[in-house]
This record gives sequence, structure tokens and C-alpha cells, in this order.
Amino acid sequence: MSRSFRSSSPPFQNRRPDKLPLRLLTYLLKFSLLLVTLFGARTVRAQETVFDVPSADILDKGKVYGELDGTAQPTTAFFTYTPRVVVGISHNVELGLNFNGLSSPTIGQLVASPTVKWRLWNRPNDGWSFYVGDDLSFPVRERTYSVGNYIYAAFAKQWKHTRISAGAYDYTQHVVAQANRAGGQFTFEQQLSSYLTLAAEWYTGNTDVGYVNSGLIYKATQKLTLYAAYQVGNANVSKGNHQFLWEIGYNFN
Repeated sequence: MSRSFRSSSPPFQNRRPDKLPLRLLTYLLKFSLLLVTLFGARTVRAQETVFDVPSADILDKGKVYGELDGTAQPTTAFFTYTPRVVVGISHNVELGLNFNGLSSPTIGQLVASPTVKWRLWNRPNDGWSFYVGDDLSFPVRERTYSVGNYIYAAFAKQWKHTRISAGAYDYTQHVVAQANRAGGQFTFEQQLSSYLTLAAEWYTGNTDVGYVNSGLIYKATQKLTLYAAYQVGNANVSKGNHQFLWEIGYNFN
């Protein structure tokens, strides 16, 4: 399952000069914490995305993971924020809820996004797995469509300290581009130590999620994980389509 439709960055082509409703941001953050509290508290094995691209990880049943993602664009001082929560509901299935589109000093669409990821096949002895996911998209502000969808499927291969994945995705129209878009999604993770991982990922295509993200994942404590990466767009890089990405993840139980 993916944490948002699928870059933490906003639609690069369609940013609108509206003022950020700070009260709405506060309400959404409180709502995300409320969802976490309702599911109670126990240690999550891993994050369910690398940075933006869904990983092969699935939360164990009853486990809860919360995260706040953000981007900072150096050329325009534009910032985005994506709170989300993920819950393991069975051995191979997890559900989540993202709030996409929060930004400052302007805001475009605000989108509520329930998500699901299902690991259909897993062979831990040789490190292979296959997983699928689906994210719905419900605009609640500046609605240009009623419901959108992002569906994907991917294979993953795990070695001792290295994991890669390769898959395909499809977005319905208006979610990341004006028309329907399909392409590939890829991840790479190299564990450098028990607390530090080098990672990279890529969504193909000239869309709002079309970025190469490279950076580090730092396991600060048993429950707290920090992410830092730089996003470089597949198009319009010379026009400023690149930005810093940061994430703070917390295992609630």
C-alpha cells in the first residue's frame, strides 16, 4: 500500500495560489492521531513504503504505524505535508489512510486516500515475494474529479542486506495527470548497519509522481524512524521540479 498518490510532492503543474487553511491542517493531524489511538498500542517490523513507492513490507496484524511526510522546494520555498496512518489487519494485508495536498504557503486539491496492500505470495527461504495494492482518491477541496484510483503490482527480491523491487502501476485520469497514466515503479534498499539504510526509488513517466528519490533511512530508536531524500523529477528539472523530502515515522505498538 502506498502512503499517498504517490509522491509526497503536490501536482507540480497545477499549484494554485490559495492560502493554506492552517486550522484544517491542525484538524487533520489530530484526526490521524485519533485513528492511531483507536487501534491501540504493541513493534512494527518495517515501513510500508521506501520513501514514496510501496515496499514489500506488510505490518503484522494489530500493528499501527504513523508517519508525517514533507517536501521543501528550494527554488520556490514551497512546502508540502502528508500525514498518514497504517494498520496491519492480517498476516499479509494492511490498510491505511493518507491526507494528500496539504501545503504552504499555497494549497491545491486536498485529497483523502484510503489504501490497501496485500502480499499474495512470499518465499522467505529464497527471498522472493509478490504484492499488490490499491489506493482510492477522494478530493475534498477543489474537486476536479469525484473518485480516483492508483493500482499496482510488484515483485521483490531480498538478499542478506539488499532488497530490490520492480513493478507496474496505473493511475486513473486527473490523479497524477490529466489522462490515465501507466508505468513502472522500482525500489532499491541497501542496509549499511543495524540502524542505517541507503535507499532509492523511481516512478517512471512525466506525471506528478514521476521522480527519482535517493537518500537515507535512519532507525533512531525501536519506534522512531527518520527519512531524508532528494527528489529529482523526470521532467522540468531546469524549471525547479526537484526538492528535499523528509519523513518521520513512528511505530505505536
